[in-house]
Amino acid sequence: MQGIDHYENFPVASWLCPPRLRPPILALYGFARTADDLADEGEASAAERLADLQAFRDILCSGWDHERSVWRAEGGIAPRWPEVFTPLWPQLRAFNTPLAPLLDLLDAFMQDARETGPQHGFADRDALLDYCRRSANPVGRLLLHFWGVRDERSLAQSDAICSALQLINFWQDRARDLARERDYLPRTETWTSALAWARALMHEGAPLARRVPGRAGWELRLVVQGGLHILGQLEASAPGLGERPLAPPRPKLGARDVPLLVWRALWWHPR
Repeated sequence: MQGIDHYENFPVASWLCPPRLRPPILALYGFARTADDLADEGEASAAERLADLQAFRDILCSGWDHERSVWRAEGGIAPRWPEVFTPLWPQLRAFNTPLAPLLDLLDAFMQDARETGPQHGFADRDALLDYCRRSANPVGRLLLHFWGVRDERSLAQSDAICSALQLINFWQDRARDLARERDYLPRTETWTSALAWARALMHEGAPLARRVPGRAGWELRLVVQGGLHILGQLEASAPGLGERPLAPPRPKLGARDVPLLVWRALWWHPR
């Protein structure tokens, strides 16, 4: 979507990314970013958002050969969002990318568009983790797929990192989300326990960053350190905010944080 300014905590296809992987990663980012905007941005009604997301899903699936379970060599038909699908389909085919993670992402965005208002929320950790399973974990699994890392241990650790990053983003954006009538803090959680939960998940998945080879491993180390740095700032501001703060401070990563993150990535050893 045009005219929308996005702040990103974590790098997308940075200079550490191998050149051959930049096109699929950037195409995936464009797909996810556009779908997220359809669910969140602008003044559209919930019904209009859902209709747009369904159309977005239909166009994605038009590039998939359901009989052979592969992406079509000629791609699909993109009457809308050609800037997303024209670069996306060839990359999905080139890497023999599975369809299911992309559909999971869209399912989570449709949940966002559908479930808005004070009556909606997450009852407990399991409910929020199920959302993260669809909204965040598919991105990590797709990146591992592009990197050629596909063993079950790595996938599980990637899920933990991605869920942790999603939680950190929720806690960081809590004031903005509440203004949109979305409360991602489970009703069973306090602010302090929610921060500790995100840190535990990150430490659970962090060993993956030492095992992924080459530049991808170094980029993953920086992503982990960036998430932990944001989380540390949230934890430092937690005393005195109460059990369910309405507008906690919103930390950001900036240029001044880069040397510290690089230092920590160089010398860091996961538990």
